[in-house]
Amino acid sequence: MADFRHIDTWLFDLDNTLYDANSGVFPQIDRNMKRFLMAEFSLEEDAAHAYQKQLYHDYGTTLSGLMAQHGLDPARFLDHVHDIDVTELGPDERLISALKRLPGRKAIFTNGSSKHAENVAGQLGILDQFDAIFDIVSAEYRPKPDKSAYDKTLAHYGVEGRSAAMFEDLKRNLVPASALGMTTVWIANDAAWSHAYAGVPDDIDQHVHHVAETLSDFLHSIELGAAP
Repeated sequence: MADFRHIDTWLFDLDNTLYDANSGVFPQIDRNMKRFLMAEFSLEEDAAHAYQKQLYHDYGTTLSGLMAQHGLDPARFLDHVHDIDVTELGPDERLISALKRLPGRKAIFTNGSSKHAENVAGQLGILDQFDAIFDIVSAEYRPKPDKSAYDKTLAHYGVEGRSAAMFEDLKRNLVPASALGMTTVWIANDAAWSHAYAGVPDDIDQHVHHVAETLSDFLHSIELGAAP
């Protein structure tokens, strides 16, 4: 049984973490990004797809690349890419009960928008389990794995990393969390986008303290401390 008795602050990525990466939700976002680039830069589909992947690889997120290279208005981009259908998601009773058993504060920590987080978490029936959403706007558009996003999140709660746990589907986003002393959990997946980025350290797996095949099962299995 994994020991999480020292944890009182719980940070969860949103996409492909709080819901199954095999669902049809994230492919809609990916498709919307491609369509945005097609319209914005008059690109054919293949060229838009290649450009999106290049931006993601070079800048960590497509949005960061568009802002750096083109001065793009981020709100316009976020509104477009998060215009998705989440009706395939429904209340996840096992995840709801898993989140309820966690002592302390829980937050969604996402490179998406708070509106998108509310949409998805509301559909899953878990929105009321979180007391905060740290989105790309609150990070001043400096997305994970930029260390400043993590610093702002911990500062909000006035805690040090050693009392926080972070759950992510992207290993590279766990590197700064580990460096700050957080307990890290990778939500296992083999999707191409989970490793298609630049600047990953050779010892990335050393920053992954636990691996969860299923988030809800993992949360039900861990040893917890008393509620503060």
